[in-house]
Amino acid sequence: MTRDTADSCNVLIVQPRFSVSSFWNYQATCAMMGAKYPAPPLGLITIAAMVPESWTVRLVDWNTQELEDADIDWADLVMTGGMLPQQPSTLAIIDRARDRGVPVIVGGPDATTSTDLYERADFILTGEAEGIFDDFIAAWRAGERSGRFNAEKFKADVTTTPIPRFDLLNFKNYTQICVQFSRGCPFTCEFCDIIEIYGRNPRAKNNDQMLAELQALYELGYRGNVDFVDDNLIGNKKAVKAFLPHLIEWQKQRNYPFAFSTEASLNLADDPALLGMMRDAGFFTVFIGIESPDSDVLVATRKKQNTRRDIAASVHKVYEAGIFVLAGFIVGFDEEKGSVADPISELIEEAAIPVSMAGLLFALPETQLTRRLAAAGRLHPGHENSDGDLGDQCTSGLNFDTLRPRAEILADYRAIIDRIYAPENYMRRVRRVVELLDMSGPNGDLPRGRIVKDVTDFLKIAWHLSVKRPEHRKPFWSLIWHCLRRNPRAINAALVMYALYVHLGPFSRYVVGEIDKQIADVESGVWQRPMLEAAQ
Repeated sequence: MTRDTADSCNVLIVQPRFSVSSFWNYQATCAMMGAKYPAPPLGLITIAAMVPESWTVRLVDWNTQELEDADIDWADLVMTGGMLPQQPSTLAIIDRARDRGVPVIVGGPDATTSTDLYERADFILTGEAEGIFDDFIAAWRAGERSGRFNAEKFKADVTTTPIPRFDLLNFKNYTQICVQFSRGCPFTCEFCDIIEIYGRNPRAKNNDQMLAELQALYELGYRGNVDFVDDNLIGNKKAVKAFLPHLIEWQKQRNYPFAFSTEASLNLADDPALLGMMRDAGFFTVFIGIESPDSDVLVATRKKQNTRRDIAASVHKVYEAGIFVLAGFIVGFDEEKGSVADPISELIEEAAIPVSMAGLLFALPETQLTRRLAAAGRLHPGHENSDGDLGDQCTSGLNFDTLRPRAEILADYRAIIDRIYAPENYMRRVRRVVELLDMSGPNGDLPRGRIVKDVTDFLKIAWHLSVKRPEHRKPFWSLIWHCLRRNPRAINAALVMYALYVHLGPFSRYVVGEIDKQIADVESGVWQRPMLEAAQ
């Protein structure tokens, strides 16, 4: 029996599962570190901080624990939502709650861009929660048990966002904890949905607000990697440059309890002062979307910011700040002139980027790319649906009628994955990064603020790779020896890059096998082009 009154409510917040066959799940790496999943649900624990204090909140992260019927039976209300790869799991959560007579509210990016798929939820919240979540609370307290709440686009005031409920997390389950400084990106990449959801005018939290979130984590005893999940941390350079000096001082006062990671655009390399501040604040890695070495492709897909530079040299400038780069590449653009396997692979080698997320182009809902393909009659029906048996754009891209023969694109993609994740190629790039990194800043120190965590992580990895996975023993210690000889202060960076390969090596073999099947299906005629959506 539920007991929902105006002043009390049992709220079960459920993080939907991600596919296990994903580039980003790093399951083998997590297991090695004693964790269950890379990162917690920042969006949902932020929502948890918005519910009335008189309500009781529980969190179930379905990536780290089972969702039991008893969990749902306890609740008066279930809250859930996520991204496209979580769509099958989110829909399953909605069905399970409704089957047990518990109302469900769903929100998040996928419910915002593919709202029709979530019509069976009792409540749907589209857009950003700040400023509209209170309307839902008022409706619930008034006795309403269904409704739709649509936030005005790009208007949420992130300076009102509360400190996430980090206390709901078991830190041991994750290899990193997440925070967010800003939302939005000033660029206009055709394939990207960030500008459609959050806009092109990045909105940032204020300095005290951001430091309060980090202080909350610190006081809860967390030490280690904190990921700024901003889609482009430097999208609002003025704001981030004003914040970083305060972050540097905060870190120094506490002996650097956190090591930071984030995502930024490649023009980061143009600003030595900004790179220097990020180094001094303790940023050790950054993900950069490079996409293609072909300037015609970059111009056509509206990523012109990557055309005004030598890409490899720009990556090396980031290394000179002691920050190593993870990068994204995409195969399947209309403007590709013949095979792209060699140019992309050669750029990855020249730039020395060990962790390169190469994926197949996927037309995300509500993007400029999707609208263009739909208008041309090239978009496949059901393009907004995520197949629960597939992972991410590594195996489930090309949801449209390609200009180049599909089998050729798949063969290019297979060749890239096969080449860049061959053990000798990956480790060669890691050794080059070790040599290129300037670790004279805090990233090369063993900070007192997290010395126990860093030493424990090293011992876990060394024992795991030497004893439990003896096939890694020789290459691992060879890398450590190379690091000690050439750049001993880069040993932590080398350790991280090797640990990621424990997942990426086997995952690349899985992807190659799946793409081989897709190529065979295309060439044998088993795969048939779906009936295309009519041009609008």
